Amino acid sequence: MSKDIHNVAGGDKDQPLRDDIRLLGRLLGDTLRDQEGEAVFNTVERIRQLAICFHRDDDLAARHELVEILDSLSRDQTNQVVRAFSYFSHLANIAEDQHHIRRAKAHAIAGSPPREGSLPHALTRVLASGVDAWRLQEFFGSACISPVLTAHPTEVQRKSILDAQREIARLLDEKDRVSLTPEERAANDETLRRTILSLWQTRMLRRAKLSVMDEVANGLTYYDTTFLHELPRLYNALEDHLAASVPNWSGDELPPFLRPGSWIGGDRDGNPFVTATVLSAAMREQSRHALAFYLEQLHTLGSELSSTILLVGITDELKALAARSPDHNPHRDDEPYRRAIAGLYARLAATAWALDNLEASRHAVATAEPYVSPAEFSADLDVLHHSLLANRSALLTRGRLRRLRRAVSVFGFHLAPLDLRQNSEVHARTVAELLAVSRPGTDYQLLGEQQRIALLLEELATPRLLASPYVRYSDETSSELAIFHTARTIHERYGKAAIKSVIISKADGVSDLLEVALLLKEAGLLRPQECRLDVNIVPLFETIEDLARCGATIDRLLALPLYHRLLGSRGATQEIMLGYSDSNKDGGFLASAWALYRAETALVEVSRRHGIGLRLFHGRGGSVGRGGGPSYQAVLAQPQGAVQGGIRITEQGEVIASKYANPELGRRNLEIFAAATLEATLLPHQHDAPRPAFLAAMDELSAHAFKAYRHLVYETAGFERYFWESTVISEIAELNIGSRPASRKKTTAIEDLRAIPWVFSWAQCRLMLPGWYGFGAAVTAYRAVHGEAGMALLAEMNREWGFFRTLLSNMDMVLAKSDIAIAERYAQLVKDEGLRNAIFPRLKTEWQATIDALLRITVQRQLLEGNPLLKRSIRNRFPYLDPLNHLQIELLQRHRAGISDERDRRSIHLTINGVAAGLRNSG
Repeated sequence: MSKDIHNVAGGDKDQPLRDDIRLLGRLLGDTLRDQEGEAVFNTVERIRQLAICFHRDDDLAARHELVEILDSLSRDQTNQVVRAFSYFSHLANIAEDQHHIRRAKAHAIAGSPPREGSLPHALTRVLASGVDAWRLQEFFGSACISPVLTAHPTEVQRKSILDAQREIARLLDEKDRVSLTPEERAANDETLRRTILSLWQTRMLRRAKLSVMDEVANGLTYYDTTFLHELPRLYNALEDHLAASVPNWSGDELPPFLRPGSWIGGDRDGNPFVTATVLSAAMREQSRHALAFYLEQLHTLGSELSSTILLVGITDELKALAARSPDHNPHRDDEPYRRAIAGLYARLAATAWALDNLEASRHAVATAEPYVSPAEFSADLDVLHHSLLANRSALLTRGRLRRLRRAVSVFGFHLAPLDLRQNSEVHARTVAELLAVSRPGTDYQLLGEQQRIALLLEELATPRLLASPYVRYSDETSSELAIFHTARTIHERYGKAAIKSVIISKADGVSDLLEVALLLKEAGLLRPQECRLDVNIVPLFETIEDLARCGATIDRLLALPLYHRLLGSRGATQEIMLGYSDSNKDGGFLASAWALYRAETALVEVSRRHGIGLRLFHGRGGSVGRGGGPSYQAVLAQPQGAVQGGIRITEQGEVIASKYANPELGRRNLEIFAAATLEATLLPHQHDAPRPAFLAAMDELSAHAFKAYRHLVYETAGFERYFWESTVISEIAELNIGSRPASRKKTTAIEDLRAIPWVFSWAQCRLMLPGWYGFGAAVTAYRAVHGEAGMALLAEMNREWGFFRTLLSNMDMVLAKSDIAIAERYAQLVKDEGLRNAIFPRLKTEWQATIDALLRITVQRQLLEGNPLLKRSIRNRFPYLDPLNHLQIELLQRHRAGISDERDRRSIHLTINGVAAGLRNSG
């Protein structure tokens, strides 16, 4: 890569970004020349130059030469070119992330007003609206905000690659932070070269499929790098800001209202590899990471708190704590804090061994009794804290001790709540088998919904258990029962915060929730005589039809006296999960978004009427087709009453790495999530009910879009075959990027395909169909009825209604990332010319109609006119994707013709990696 990799237009504030991209491109080019030779470097460089000429100037001669070069590459040269362009996309991502951090710091250093999306900005707004200290304390006391990490298979990068990228980011940051001496700068440059060389020599692809425990380990790296360190800092900064800016603030420490969660190791829906043994192992690994972190922090704290009683006093509680310590070193007789901490370390080391067979990296001074609970450990840390406060040492409480106390309050001994998830059909089969054995003659599967409900309520009213130790059940039933018994064991071992929710996929009726209640009773997690429920029972509504009926379903559920009483033991709050991915695959982008909005408004009304709190769990993916997009705008776009201080959102695929691999970016993303929830809850005027005309327009648009989408995807003869042949779906299924199969069943039916590979495949061919299809047809039909007045109303909706504006903004982004010319080349992979000619022209026509409608409504001349940062990124990034797409098509043709070898298959998977990196939120 040459020094002129990017020639970015913009002000001086973007010069560091241009410098970083040029630097990384030059170092990658140097590495390529050194490792592969001058000829390979020259080929890559010529391809780069031609791609830029064609992409930016529409130079047809450049395109012709580019195609000639790409088509003439040998298999080994193809592999080298693919790796070079893939790595450049990764390096450009790093540079852009560092630039975001750089600009945020420059904003703060300049003393500018707080940035939108920051907690200071959110607090300024809510205070200006008249919210007082009492209301803020009430919010933080009841709020529950949780990003939930999942292992969905769109994250195609290996951990080794991510580690190298983190090191490159650190070195770029070091250049920014420190005035380096010539020797230090030379060392930084050499380390950067060395890391890029190591990256080039590292295998991009996994040679074996990930196991669930591999996914657990990958997920835990984000705790090690970001959550354990940055969340305490975020809490502490917020507490300081509240104390300084909120009149009459009490100064109390905030409860742990923001904490991450996880599905990795507990999500069994369609994944036969998640077993009770795996669930137990996943929780053990989580706990090990938490305890290892605390042990390390305690050890360092002991070296820092060297205060002597010869110079400063201590409380009686600290004196007693030090006296109980097994540390009897005479050199520390006058250092009570160190002696006390040595005792804490000994007890915590014993806890790690007792809970997880984890041996502390540094041996304790002696054996000690393990802690019974995180609360007991916190109480000992509080003794240190209060003694320092009472003896003119408040400043010493504000460093590592404060962060450690906060970490324990957030992460406990379990690190993160681990959700359980399973398909409702599996629960039904399990309950049916239990009832068939315990109540001979009962065929549960043949009962209607009301009969099921009556039978389940009858069983829930009695302490009698259905499962017998003397009966051999099917493997499926045995596995499900083992999961719930393991959950009970985890509660006893790590506390009830370790598993808080059981999620029911494909929920569509009250019986789905009562079936889970019955299985929880079998494990002692529901105790009818005490009217106690130890976990949340969370229905997941996924299809358009289920979303339309979910309000009525929950209304019937909450009308059951038994269930209503059980909710009392869960804070009188019902959590409900909404599926963005499957609803999109079912009905398309627009119909899905509107069905979700309508579902939320219905659920808000139902919960209000029953006097029950509502917490929504949004099953969003990284791509717009799966509910992705900027988190701040997404939260603020929720309907009135849908954010009641509580919200959970899944973080999936490569979005996890882009948000949380860098600690500073991770903290910023956590802060954005919390700030948006604060504003959405305490600034209700943000969510004034849209005008009836807006709702009616959306009803019409949604119906038209749903019809157009269903007609294409489910009613067009041969569309399923077109999809499988014109995308990389078959090759994605072979790629070792996750433990779950790509389809729920062994068919090629789109109904059975998981939403993630569905969206991922359309992104790879640059059509991005799930993020826009149907909108053009909907607007065309709407305009035919309502004319120019209708178009004026849609423009008004964009100006005045946050939901509609966010919808269009996300579509603007995804359309800007699409490329119809490249998509047309993928269409050539379809063998049947008649099928190809029947479908692709429809796609192209709808793509253009959607763009035309979007530009008209948003009053733009071109896509992303209102988002210059993203527009700049796309303009400079995408010339490097075009060669990858071209080579991917050539490789697919060779592979499907049966004339490929292992190098071709490896190159196909490398192109998938590179395109995903360039698009960033493709799955």
